[in-house]
Amino acid sequence: MNDQPRRRPAKPHRRPQKDPVRFLAFEALRAVDERDAYANLVLPPLLKKARAKGGFDGRDAALATELVYGTLRRQGTYDAIVAACIDRPLREVDPPVLDVLNMGVHQLLGTRIPTHAAVSASVELARVVLGEGRAKFVNAVLRKVTAHDLDGWVEKVAPSYEEDAEDHLSIVHSHPRWIVSALWDALGGGRAGIEDLLEADNERPEVTLVARPGRSTTDELVKALGEDNSLPGRWSPYAVRMAEGGEPGALTAVQEGRAGVQDEGSQLVAAALAAAPVEGRDTRWLDGCAGPGGKAALLAALAADRGATLLAAEKQPHRARLVERALAGNPGPYQVVTADGTRPPWRPGTFDRILMDVPCSGLGALRRRPEARWRRRAEDLESFAPLQRGLLREALKAVRVGGVVGYATCSPHLAETRVVVEDVLKGRGGEPVEAEWVDARPLMPGVPALGDGPDVQLWPHLHGTDAMYLALLRRTG
Repeated sequence: MNDQPRRRPAKPHRRPQKDPVRFLAFEALRAVDERDAYANLVLPPLLKKARAKGGFDGRDAALATELVYGTLRRQGTYDAIVAACIDRPLREVDPPVLDVLNMGVHQLLGTRIPTHAAVSASVELARVVLGEGRAKFVNAVLRKVTAHDLDGWVEKVAPSYEEDAEDHLSIVHSHPRWIVSALWDALGGGRAGIEDLLEADNERPEVTLVARPGRSTTDELVKALGEDNSLPGRWSPYAVRMAEGGEPGALTAVQEGRAGVQDEGSQLVAAALAAAPVEGRDTRWLDGCAGPGGKAALLAALAADRGATLLAAEKQPHRARLVERALAGNPGPYQVVTADGTRPPWRPGTFDRILMDVPCSGLGALRRRPEARWRRRAEDLESFAPLQRGLLREALKAVRVGGVVGYATCSPHLAETRVVVEDVLKGRGGEPVEAEWVDARPLMPGVPALGDGPDVQLWPHLHGTDAMYLALLRRTG
């Protein structure tokens, strides 16, 4: 008689099942990390390819989008939570593993996906893209994460506000500490304002369309979208907001370039420059940093309505081509050139109106590009400063006496906004320029909370726009 225990038959090897939604989201996150890509540029072609293969519907696309953007927006918070659940420094976790973990944490703490489904789907993804051994690590970490909800984890991993206000806000609202500090300085005020701003940065922005004057109307866009899927712009007379998302590129007006996708803050900046009073002639307009062409297209339409000509200049050839595409079909005269605004080919005193929307840190658009907050460093601002001053200084030379220059940035950082303007006006780092401030606030009628002027700073939490800055200057000599 054989007393040896009978061996259980080995479980048959099961190949990991590829979840197309989570695999696509993982691909997008890896592209953001490995290639310094932006999610808003990487994700659409991936979704289009998935739809073309079939079996990938609108709900799948919505979930993939939420996984990508939710993970990127809350990366700082999730990193702190993962760090509390492992026995090694976070920097020693391979980036692909951390992407799977953070995407799993987002499903557990930031969505309504059931706990068991979030864990099992994340582990299965890890088996597909990382292998069996790392999948076990992912499983162990995520099971620890299930011990608390988001509020419970934040209470454990973030210092109290009283102990370290900036570090508390950094972890709670998932922004690097230096950005919290910079935004707080620019905003001023107490705790409520900065918390509202940081929360707004983590909300999904609306898709806003612009009806280019003389080429399209808001009524046409509302009719094309349907009244149930459209809302009027809050402040811009050219804006229509898409209520339920959707694909703006499917609209005929957008396909034909008569309308476009443009944040309302950008629309307000272009419209304010166009409305600023100038003395005498008003026929020559310049967009000195025109790429990718949204503001240039609106300015060209406004210029055409008055019989003026727009020159759109862009230093980078590939961005100049985007400008050409944006302006194609404009009824009025315009020209697109590849030119460097710090060494311009035009003569001094040539233009009546100039928009100089300068390259900047992009801290005003963190809602749309959440990965930028993790990519930027405080020292980056030092590299932008000379360029910003140089572009504004040359713009003030290029405008004629009595003409107006609009200095704009998609950043509220003081070092990129009012400090640049004041330095140029006072001749710091170059010759002083004879110019005076023009109060921009009356040129944005109906928009509240514009501050003490004469410049304007828009805010996501106050205006529902990107944090655009505008200073208007009239050349006096």
